Amino acid sequence: MGRTLPVELRRRVVDFVEEGHTHRSAAARFRVSIKFVNDMVLLKRRTGALEAKPQGNGGGHGKLAGVAGWIEGRIREKRDLTLDELVVELRETQSVEAHRVSIWRHLRGLGLTHKKKTCAPSSRSGLKLRWRVMSGSAVVNPSCATC
Repeated sequence: MGRTLPVELRRRVVDFVEEGHTHRSAAARFRVSIKFVNDMVLLKRRTGALEAKPQGNGGGHGKLAGVAGWIEGRIREKRDLTLDELVVELRETQSVEAHRVSIWRHLRGLGLTHKKKTCAPSSRSGLKLRWRVMSGSAVVNPSCATC
């Protein structure tokens, strides 16, 4: 995403066009794109202001933001929960439809990563992952001497 240009420049560009100059000449004079000039003139006509809209999404407004506490608690309860199992639980208990990659990103944002078990996979679901804090403190499975 590009940077926003100062309001003073926006005002000078619009004033130049309102004096009767073309959009092309305004773009050349102020070294901006013709699209920028067009957008500023339209913005001024529609809203009467030239301030830039806020950029980005502000963070934390995704569909998982409302269930962040539930996800953290669920990982604390069951450290070997897989992403696929978490997707199913979210859908069934919280009525939130989320892709496993979205959940993965959310967990990474919480500072969690996973560690594969070194013991034989359980017969029930194949390879299991253990969630741990990225600071280096590994989670140990007391039922497996090699984990």
